[in-house]
Amino acid sequence: MSGEEAAAPPAPAEPAPPAEQRAAGGGDAPPAEPQYRALVLSGFGGYEKVKVQVRRGEPSPRPGELAVRVRACGLNFADLLARQGLYERLPPPPVSPGMECAGTVLALGEGVTGRQVGDKVMVLARAGLWQEVVTVPANQTFLMPDGMSFEEAAAFLVNYITAYMILFDFGNLRPNQSILIHMAAGGVGTAAIQLCKTVENVTIFGTASASKHDALRESGVAHPIDYRSMDYVEEVRKISPKGVDIVLDPLGGSDTSKAFNLLKPMGKLITYGVANLLTGQKKNLVAMAKTWWNQFSINALQLLHLNKAVCGYHLGYMDEEFELIGGVVAKLVSLYNQGKIKPKIDSVWPFEQVADAMRQMQEKKNVGKVILVPELPKEEPKKEEN
Repeated sequence: MSGEEAAAPPAPAEPAPPAEQRAAGGGDAPPAEPQYRALVLSGFGGYEKVKVQVRRGEPSPRPGELAVRVRACGLNFADLLARQGLYERLPPPPVSPGMECAGTVLALGEGVTGRQVGDKVMVLARAGLWQEVVTVPANQTFLMPDGMSFEEAAAFLVNYITAYMILFDFGNLRPNQSILIHMAAGGVGTAAIQLCKTVENVTIFGTASASKHDALRESGVAHPIDYRSMDYVEEVRKISPKGVDIVLDPLGGSDTSKAFNLLKPMGKLITYGVANLLTGQKKNLVAMAKTWWNQFSINALQLLHLNKAVCGYHLGYMDEEFELIGGVVAKLVSLYNQGKIKPKIDSVWPFEQVADAMRQMQEKKNVGKVILVPELPKEEPKKEEN
C-alpha cells in the first residue's frame, strides 16, 4: 500500500511530552504552561471522529530525536482507511493520525547531527503528525530543498516515494513502454505521471472522473478514461490490443485481476492499496467481503507460463529501511531541483476543517494533494490608495 492507500514508514511520531510542573513560589502566579493543538481520532467511524484537541506541555526531544514546529501536513488515502479502522499500522484510538508533515526544527535531542534549530524539514512517520508540535527520530526527517513551500513539502514524501519505487524499483519503467495509472488525479497518480515524463516516450493511460480529464491531458496523460461510465479494460484494448507493460493498482479486489489480464508478456502489475474497501464514511462490511472474495490469487506455475510479474508494495512496512528510503528521497530531491517534478496542491484546509478536507479526498473531488495546516496564513492588510 502507499501514501494514497497506505502509510509512511517508521514508528509513530511522539506527541510533545508534558513539561515538568513548576512549583509556584511566593505570591507570584506560576507561568502559563505551554500548549499546542492536535487533531485526534477518538474512535473509528465517520468524519466527526477526528477533532482538534488542545494538549499541554512543551517539546522535549529524547536522544536521537528532533522537536518540529509543524507548518503543513499531508492527507493520504490511508488516513481515510485508518479513520474507519481499516489500516493496521495505526495505533489504537485515541491517537493523532498523520504520516507526513513539514515544519521547522525547534530543538535537538542529544546526539543529533546534521540538523540545526531553524532547519526546514520534511517528516515521515507511521502516525502522529497532525499536530502543531511533534517529536520524531532525526532519521525520519529530510531537509527541504531550497524554494520548496511547506505545503509542497507536506505533499512530497509519501506520494513521490511510493510512485518512484513502484515505477522504477518494481516496474523498471523504460522508454517506449505503456502504463495504466488508476486514480490518476490523486496524490500518487499525479506523482507517477510526473515521474513517467522523465522517461522518453511513455504512453500513459489514466482513470479518473470525466471532470478531471482536461487536467490529466495537460499533465501528460495520453488517454484519460472515465471509469464511472466506461469499461477501462475495453478502452485500453481499443487503443492497445495487446495491453500495457505496467499497471499500478491501488484498488484491489476484482480490479487486480483485470490489471493482471491487461499486461503484455513480460508485463508487471504492482499492487499497492485496497481503495475499493472505502465506499462511505464508515466501514462497510459488504464492501469488505466483496473485495476480499474477489481478491486476486495466482500461483508460481501460472506466472511461469504467462511470463508476467506481480509485485506488492507497502511503504508502511519499511520501518527499518532508512538507507533505502533516504536514497530514494535524495533522487527525488534532485529531480525537484531540476524542475522535473513538483507537487500539485489541490487544496489547503485548517485543522478546524479536517472533516471537509477528508470529504474532499474521499469523494474524489481532488486533483492533486489535500493539505492540512494548523491555521491558514493571515492575509496582509491592503494598503489604502491615496
